[in-house]
Amino acid sequence: MVAPELTLPPPGTLPSADALNQALRTASPAEVIATALKTVGRERLALVSSFGTESAALLKVMADVDPSIPVVFLDTGWLFEETLAYRDTLIATLGLTDVRSIKPLDETLSREDPDRELWFTDPDACCRIRKVEPLARALKPFSAWINGRKRFQGGARADIPVVEHDGNRLKFNPFANVSREEIEAIYTLGKLPPHPLVASGYLSVGCMPCSSRSAPGEDARAGRWRGRAKTECGIHTAKMA
Repeated sequence: MVAPELTLPPPGTLPSADALNQALRTASPAEVIATALKTVGRERLALVSSFGTESAALLKVMADVDPSIPVVFLDTGWLFEETLAYRDTLIATLGLTDVRSIKPLDETLSREDPDRELWFTDPDACCRIRKVEPLARALKPFSAWINGRKRFQGGARADIPVVEHDGNRLKFNPFANVSREEIEAIYTLGKLPPHPLVASGYLSVGCMPCSSRSAPGEDARAGRWRGRAKTECGIHTAKMA
């Protein structure tokens, strides 16, 4: 699809997120990604993906627009082996040419989580050193980033805009408006492989210690940080200045 016509500011400056959000409020995911690409250029745009249970849909749409858009993958050190294998499968299936696996700093882990028990004693701190800080570091070269949050996921995601400011960057949410059925249709039409853990009951997959199977009828994200009030890792609640 063709991206909506927008009046862009001079090079080196970012347009208003509110103006972009208004222009793209009914746009398709492909149109949103194409607009992000036009707005900042490929070298200044990144897509952040967990290569989780719904990630292939966004990656497929992005690949259809431009498979060379940089993809940032946070390798936290606690991921399932199945997730790492799924990353490699999708890279090959979709022809992605610039996937960057970002890891937490060794010195940070040695200082703050030497016994690898922080996920249990302080999961927010664990997410900070393994996801939030590495992503902030990875995004430094970029002026905008794309993610796969959907309003139907509820909670803090129920009212997300299509475009928002994220510190000094634009943040594009091309799947904000999509339904679960539309995600499933992208998988079906694109003949996308499912995440290997879906068949064993994992409907949402993050780090191994903080992911569990979902019972029939449960929300897909019910298995994340089960038994805790925590619902987000922090990369969507902290500003990536």
